[in-house]
Amino acid sequence: MRSCRLRTLCAGERCSAETDKIREDKMEKTDVKHMQENQNRQYRSGFATLIGRPNVGKSTLMNALIGQKIAITSKKPQTTRNRIQTVYTSEEGQIVFMDTPGIHKAKNKLGNYMVNVAERTMADVDVILWLVEPTDYIGAGEQHIIEQLKKTKTPIILVINKIDTVQKELILTYIDAYRKQLDFAEIVPVSALKKDGMEELIGCIMKYLPYGEPFYDEDTVTDQPMRQIVSELIREKALRCLEDEIPHGIAVTIEMMKFRKRIVDIEATIVCERESHKGIIIGKQGGMLKKIGSLARPDIEELVECQVNLKLWVKVKKDWRDSDYLLKNFGYNPKEPE
Repeated sequence: MRSCRLRTLCAGERCSAETDKIREDKMEKTDVKHMQENQNRQYRSGFATLIGRPNVGKSTLMNALIGQKIAITSKKPQTTRNRIQTVYTSEEGQIVFMDTPGIHKAKNKLGNYMVNVAERTMADVDVILWLVEPTDYIGAGEQHIIEQLKKTKTPIILVINKIDTVQKELILTYIDAYRKQLDFAEIVPVSALKKDGMEELIGCIMKYLPYGEPFYDEDTVTDQPMRQIVSELIREKALRCLEDEIPHGIAVTIEMMKFRKRIVDIEATIVCERESHKGIIIGKQGGMLKKIGSLARPDIEELVECQVNLKLWVKVKKDWRDSDYLLKNFGYNPKEPE
């Protein structure tokens, strides 16, 4: 009986020890959970969109904020055609930026697609950044955007860009002009080109993001596939080199992208709408096409971190900007602007 009792006591002790271990594990998991919850209460994570008229510097600002070139830039309006998503990550939080096409009066199906992307993005974010140029004149384009913004309850930060181009004492005048039009959560003057005001703007954005875990790991910079970025870099150089009437009628497709040990072979096609445009893009003895390629190559090499062998071709697809089929082929799906 005694040995039986002893065995019972041992079993009870073992049961007690196992229970204590379970309790300790549970307490440890609870502590970890509480730590994570506390961290989540301090860490902010959310989405911000950049809107504005064409050519106000949205892509330049986004590149400056994340510290890396993802969106292409040009002095010509309507450079950005898709909603480009980039990620800024710090110890305080994570901002997922959506750079949208400029809001403008559409002239074709591609234009309609671009405007729909910009306007529909405003409903999907935690904070809206409206970029304007430093002026107290609020024209029809800005008035159209104001009417769109009046419909949303999302916090709006007015970002007055290009302050490096005006006298500092005039900035207050521009702030007052816009303040009378809309109730802004914040108004931040910046120079995206000079990277002035970036820290202040990041701090303002963070204030309006919800607490929570990051959406992406800290190494993520963009959701854009590499082929898409490469095609956009080539299109950027074409925008800068070509005459005004051509750039809006071109698209760039990557036909082949092959990685070898220390080199990447890329074949890309610049698509235009007119035979006359094809001749201009190619240039005398292929000079313009070579210029576009030589300007694009260094940026692509920086992106892929190795030598690039780039070959460019030119094709004509008449009125492709009004063709649903071709728009979809070139990465712009009018029926799915989200």
